[in-house]
Amino acid sequence: MRPLRYSINITLDGCVHHEAGIPPDEESMRYWTAQMAQADALLFGRVTYEMMESAWRRPATGEWPDWMDEWAVPFAETIDRAKKHVVSSTLSAVDWNAELVRGDLGEAVRRLKEAPGEGLSVGGVTLPLALADLGLIDEYEFLVQPVLAGHGPTLLAGLRERIQLELVDRREFRSGAVVVRYRPTRAAA
Repeated sequence: MRPLRYSINITLDGCVHHEAGIPPDEESMRYWTAQMAQADALLFGRVTYEMMESAWRRPATGEWPDWMDEWAVPFAETIDRAKKHVVSSTLSAVDWNAELVRGDLGEAVRRLKEAPGEGLSVGGVTLPLALADLGLIDEYEFLVQPVLAGHGPTLLAGLRERIQLELVDRREFRSGAVVVRYRPTRAAA
């Protein structure tokens, strides 16, 4: 079964809003590019899909926009060509190498996990909360930024039950950011 990894940037106080003072830098973009390249497919909710598409889809001209630093291009190219699954009850169609996921969320994601491959990656805020509540996330990966936002949506706010995690990896960046990866501990049968 393919593992499902939830990956996201967060501030020290748990804010997950992309405008909460979490500027991408070359080191973090290299990290996220490598992580994304390891996934067979990305799983997004509608809001994250639309936000990522507006920022990272290759323009029709084929040229990346002037605002994009040269070190961000590998990330843009990786996400642009990645297979995507979009969970949405409001979109009627998607493109950008994506397909809609409809119906029962738990069943649909279990089917995706049962397909052959190395793994799936989910990002965003609302969809990962639902997947965590269903016990479908196999790994949590947080790039913790040395920023206190003081406001904004927080990581997994509203989780129904506590999930005990065990640390499986940690990496420090020059910026002071730290990547931590955890797996849920499974109750002994």
